[in-house]
Amino acid sequence: MVILITGASHTGKTMLAQRMLQRYKYPYLSTDHLKMGLIRSGNTDLTPMDDDKLTAYLWPIVREMIKTAIENKQDLIVEGCYVPFDWRLDLTGEYLADIRFICLAFSDGYIDRHFRDIVGHGSDIEKRLFDEDLDKERLKKDNRFFIEGFRKRNEEVVIIDDNYEETVNGIL
Repeated sequence: MVILITGASHTGKTMLAQRMLQRYKYPYLSTDHLKMGLIRSGNTDLTPMDDDKLTAYLWPIVREMIKTAIENKQDLIVEGCYVPFDWRLDLTGEYLADIRFICLAFSDGYIDRHFRDIVGHGSDIEKRLFDEDLDKERLKKDNRFFIEGFRKRNEEVVIIDDNYEETVNGIL
């Protein structure tokens, strides 16, 4: 089984992957780690700020890692925001049957009510280097982007609107 976790920044993808690792004992791959490894090693001229280009660059690598894990009947959690909205088009049914897809997003109301908490938990699992320009409107825009993009492809999106812990625990 491969668990593919995506969503907007700050929604708790890494935290969810960490909890799943602890519960299910599945290893996990952070696409942020892959991104930084490729950038720091000089294997790409892209920067951490090139989100759209990074999705196109990273997804073929991640997709093939997912396929390899499934072919070898290995469990794996893959988390990060670099999953294209039409990701299913790149995989046949034999692979799709072994993938659990999870997209996390905040509602506008949740962001309004809990913005300080969201920012405060931003480095719970890993240190964030680029949070200086985070504001409510940018966070809302990013979440709407993921909600609309995945819903247009008939993907289920887990909307966090009220109780964060309850919602995330329901996924586990």
